[in-house]
Amino acid sequence: MTDPDGPALAVESGGERPVVRLSNQSVPRWAVIGIFLLLLIAGIAYARDFLMPVALAFLLALVFSPVRRFLERRRVPAEASAVLIVGSLLAVLLSGVMLLAAPVQGWIADAPEIVRELEWKTRSLFGGAQAVLEASETVENVTTGGTDPEVQEVVVKEPSMFANLAWVAPAYLAQTVFTLVLLLFLLASGDMFYEKIVHVLPTFSDKRQAMRIARDIERKLSRYLFTITAINAALGLAVGTAMALLGMPNPLLFGVIAFAFNFVPYIGALAGIAIALVAGLLAFDEPGVALLPGLAYFALTAIEGQFVTPYFVGRRLEMNTVVIFLSITFWAWLWSAMGMLLAVPLLVTIRAFCEHIPELVPVGKFLAARGSEAEEVGEERTVT
Repeated sequence: MTDPDGPALAVESGGERPVVRLSNQSVPRWAVIGIFLLLLIAGIAYARDFLMPVALAFLLALVFSPVRRFLERRRVPAEASAVLIVGSLLAVLLSGVMLLAAPVQGWIADAPEIVRELEWKTRSLFGGAQAVLEASETVENVTTGGTDPEVQEVVVKEPSMFANLAWVAPAYLAQTVFTLVLLLFLLASGDMFYEKIVHVLPTFSDKRQAMRIARDIERKLSRYLFTITAINAALGLAVGTAMALLGMPNPLLFGVIAFAFNFVPYIGALAGIAIALVAGLLAFDEPGVALLPGLAYFALTAIEGQFVTPYFVGRRLEMNTVVIFLSITFWAWLWSAMGMLLAVPLLVTIRAFCEHIPELVPVGKFLAARGSEAEEVGEERTVT
């Protein structure tokens, strides 16, 4: 007998009582898949310190593989190309750290004064609401009898920001070194992984399909990241120029922040706007002028997000905005800030992979932006 909502049952009545056996074909696949996904997510979260630099190194290797092949066609060995690429990345990273070190160190040192000044200016801006809050606190103290002067208040001193940075800095430094070293080995090995894949796969069609998928992922990921990097560099230049024209201190710092934060869609722009608003409140006394840096930052990021990026990235590389937001929040939950940086490149990689597997084509279309399917059909008709 069978149960339409449950596993198939086989009843044997050879003895005094019937024996019920479960059929092997009735294993609920959805339960097995759900358990596998939960264990996979837990494993990724547990091994984050190892998987984060590995994933970043492989993504960077995919991005810079076309550059390495271009240099190889100019008779530059793969080892020399790897050293040149990794050295350039290290130089850019060190330059960014040196540019940010002095201003950030000053902000951290002056954090108590900055907090007091910001509190005073927000009180002046929202004086009425603050007066209501103070009056409610006074009424509460009167009704509760106030505080007992004989009772001593015990305050637990928390670690300072410098102590927290000193605690986490070695871990981030080790992950950065590990990522660069692994990237150096991946680039210096040339196309070794592709050769291994071709050697392992059994049929010629499988070999050709694997190489087509790998090259397509390389091409789309490189195009996306190089285009976004150029757009972010232009945005950083525009933001830095606007902050200099507004008379903000350290306009170069705001340019670097805009360049780095914009690699995280939506959330990076909101964080940059918040920083610009706080810095404007600290730099200017007049409320109208103090809001100008935040408004300028918002205007520039809005132009970039609504016009510049869609035009240069193109429909074929645009992603579903809801999926992007969910992916950023998911990877931020798993891998913190590094997960936010890797979320969109991983989506681009997954979408490019799904486009070549017939069973996964609907998943790729779901990850794509609205209108990309029609454009792909138009391109296919043009080719035919």
